[in-house]
Amino acid sequence: MTAIKPVLILQLRPENIVSDSEYACFLKYSGLRVEDTCRQRIENHGIPENLDLNNYSAIIVGGSPYDISTAEDKKSSAQKKIESDFNKLLQRVVTRDFPFLGACSGNGLLGNYLGTRISTKYGEAVGCVTLNITEAGKQDKLLKGFPAQVDVLLGHKEAVDTTPTGATLLMTGHNCPVQMFRIGENVYATQFHPESDAQEFILRIDIYQNHGYFEPHQADELKKKVLQKSTPYAHEILRRFVEQYYVN
Repeated sequence: MTAIKPVLILQLRPENIVSDSEYACFLKYSGLRVEDTCRQRIENHGIPENLDLNNYSAIIVGGSPYDISTAEDKKSSAQKKIESDFNKLLQRVVTRDFPFLGACSGNGLLGNYLGTRISTKYGEAVGCVTLNITEAGKQDKLLKGFPAQVDVLLGHKEAVDTTPTGATLLMTGHNCPVQMFRIGENVYATQFHPESDAQEFILRIDIYQNHGYFEPHQADELKKKVLQKSTPYAHEILRRFVEQYYVN
């Protein structure tokens, strides 16, 4: 495989242990090495103003404890800056149809930029759920050849209410209808976590048990649930994204 330019990984998690673990999972399930990536933690200072898309082959965005649907007067200055910076970045990404994969928070940030409503209407408890691939999804390069239903790990307090205007719905779920969509040919977003496995979710359950995703007393039961199934097809989405855009 011939490397092109590094993959830019943007992370928004304030907690060092979760951020480092998330990054390790991105590497593990994408097939990337540290030297193949440019990792930037933007939770404190936002996205650099001089960020040049020409320096990268693709962008991957992870999750965060921030909620776009939070009232503006309740958002921290750091969150407001992140949202503003992403709107500027996504304007360039969408205009150029630049390879992008946003997971969970990345999904909300892209949906928000595209003008769809973000609310708590379709929030889902932490766990492993089975999703359906749409007819359009069955033809998509990241999902082609998958079974009609796949298992994923997720947990989110908010989601996009509808598929953004102009976007293609690729995966849907019973409790949250917009689970994966594409805008253009190369800009993707997933409500679930393609980088995560059971051990990663157990870590996040420990760290975020007081963040409103679930009641603290439910933590042990949730850990048991995420151990019940593996999510190889979710990981394959991440691997295919990198294979598509990082190597010849």
